[in-house]
Amino acid sequence: MKLSDFKFNLPKTVIAKYPVSPRDKSKLMVVNRATQEISVKAFSNVADYMKEGDVLVVNETRVFQARLYGKKEKTNAKIEVFLLRELNAEDCIWDVIVDPARKVRIGNKIYFNDKLWCEVIDNTTSRGRTVRFNQPGNVYRAVEKIGLTPLPPYIKRDPEPGDRENYQTVYAKVDGAVAAPTAGLHFTPKLIQKIEKKGVIIVPVVLHIGLGTFRPVEVEDLTKHKMDSEFFEVTKETAEIINKAKSLNHNVFVVGTSSARALETSVTADGYVKPSRGWTDKFIYPPYSFKIGTRLITNFHMPESTLIMLVSAFGDTELITKAYKKALKENFRFLSYGDSMLIL
Repeated sequence: MKLSDFKFNLPKTVIAKYPVSPRDKSKLMVVNRATQEISVKAFSNVADYMKEGDVLVVNETRVFQARLYGKKEKTNAKIEVFLLRELNAEDCIWDVIVDPARKVRIGNKIYFNDKLWCEVIDNTTSRGRTVRFNQPGNVYRAVEKIGLTPLPPYIKRDPEPGDRENYQTVYAKVDGAVAAPTAGLHFTPKLIQKIEKKGVIIVPVVLHIGLGTFRPVEVEDLTKHKMDSEFFEVTKETAEIINKAKSLNHNVFVVGTSSARALETSVTADGYVKPSRGWTDKFIYPPYSFKIGTRLITNFHMPESTLIMLVSAFGDTELITKAYKKALKENFRFLSYGDSMLIL
């Protein structure tokens, strides 16, 4: 496959700026690989496709308030500091992006309020820096009140108070993401309760989504594309539950491309899940044989993105292309705050 195989025109008018309310009233496109049929439901109907003994895998990563604005010492120049990833919790060392980068050099201190500041200790990329925060303990908690929700670059508006809740899954627990696992944004506590009452087992994984999810692929030959590394974890308990379901021929519903990548990174030689923890740069694109998930819940993605490539690998490129054409024709809402797809 080539990059251009995933090119299509995405009108700005279909990019959702706000989510629907309640969350599970978004549209759900159901794509059946066996019959090639495509139907339209509400997301609340997703439970209808699950049976007792099935497993639902969710990404429990939590989006933190990663966008900070501070002032450079002495000059008081306004500096944006975007937190990317924690490198060392004990020493409060982080990778960040700064803007304007030309004003930020090694040794500079940036003050956010009377209690929180950071010092630049290294350069990484043109806009990247490594910084050390003065705040002992949990930097995530320190930035929660003063930071802004890191909305995706294609949502052309400023963050609003409602985004703190809206751009977060209802089951988010583990701080570390700068982008939401958006397929999970459609779930409500009531819908989760309904799914559990059917006898479906819900298990967590973690993959902290980074800015790389928005980075364009710049090579036509997909074998030459390199994904950013992201931290992930699949626990022993999650692996055991999924493996038992697989051995009994139950379906494994995977919520989102991030959960899929975490699972596919953690595969044994005989096609089961093993407990894993670390960093993954796994790039999934057609042709690819998924080892773990048998069903995929996902949003509608950008053209030529690594996300649509993974979805196409799961659902068959030709069928997914047909589904996307139908979505555009029937005014589906795209991207993070948009509608959803279930691939059977």
